[in-house]
Amino acid sequence: MHHASPSSSAAARPGAEEFLVDIVSDEEMALIDAALAAAAAGARPLLSAAARRAAVPLSCAAYPPAAGDIEDTPLPRRSRLARFRERRALAVTDITATEWCEKQMEFVLERGKPEKTVAMKVGSDRHAQLEQEVVERVDVAIRSAEELWAVKFMNFIVGTNQLMFEGITREIPVIGVVEGSWMIGIIDEIQMPTVGMSLQPMLVDTKTRSTRTAPSEAQKRNGRLQLMCYKYLWDNLTTEKFPAENFFSYFDLDPNYLLSDDVKGYISSLGFDAKTFEDVLKYFKVTCHTLPRSQEQLLLRYELQEDHSLLEEYRFTYDARWFKDQIQEVLSFWIGSREPKFVAEEERWKCRFCKFVSDCPMIASVPRCRC
Repeated sequence: MHHASPSSSAAARPGAEEFLVDIVSDEEMALIDAALAAAAAGARPLLSAAARRAAVPLSCAAYPPAAGDIEDTPLPRRSRLARFRERRALAVTDITATEWCEKQMEFVLERGKPEKTVAMKVGSDRHAQLEQEVVERVDVAIRSAEELWAVKFMNFIVGTNQLMFEGITREIPVIGVVEGSWMIGIIDEIQMPTVGMSLQPMLVDTKTRSTRTAPSEAQKRNGRLQLMCYKYLWDNLTTEKFPAENFFSYFDLDPNYLLSDDVKGYISSLGFDAKTFEDVLKYFKVTCHTLPRSQEQLLLRYELQEDHSLLEEYRFTYDARWFKDQIQEVLSFWIGSREPKFVAEEERWKCRFCKFVSDCPMIASVPRCRC
């Protein structure tokens, strides 16, 4: 399989108890046939650059004004979602970083991400290596936000075709609405079972560790949340009707946007015929309707950075109630309904790895903190 790397020339509802899958028409069956026919020689673009467009401010007030005369009342503070993710989806990594430490997430938003550590770079390189084991990258030039999303949807189509035909795929983009907020992520790996009667794929995430130590409970909890986000997004795509109008409106996209010759040529090479952005979305929606829900069991793999040896495989079951509680807690930080929390006392060992520790008010208030 191939990945195409776009070089830019321009800048769910919860509860999947009832499936809202449309009846597949003859036209949609033709689209499905085209999707299946494209599986063997598909190319998946690597999204290396994003076109940006002007965003309309979101009206999301955060902290309530203090009592007093109206002339003295301060303007409502815009939420972090409006300030830092305007017309953008929250990334699953936004969710997990917030769960790890809300105060650290606030520092990142206000001051920018610190430079990657050596261990982080090694981890990123390992994920790229795993991707290249099943995917080859090619370049596709993009010139707009519509074309960027078109490439993401084609990544999904080609990757899921690879899953159905070859039993494995990696780096699959997923998008949806979670507790009222748009969220996007990239699933590390999806495996289709090769034994038994189950046709439900398993979602897998690989974590690398610099030492031969077992991951802490806090690390496992964070990994569980990440994989549960992916499962929720995947299952929503396969069982719910994609909210296209909401999607176009929120991201300020034109469904009738005419794709460039480069993008049309890339799509044509996969066996598809698309002239507009909406044509691509139609293929995406039909593909989603052909896919099964994922397994309830999820898999976290921990391997040693030095030699890629397996340290631990941690299997766990999706917990809808726990996941909803975690997401609502994280989103309350993003929508600004409360101030950020510090890490719990038993997890203050995290502070040793935080680049903002010298400016953290929690550390300043604990004179004898051993973090």
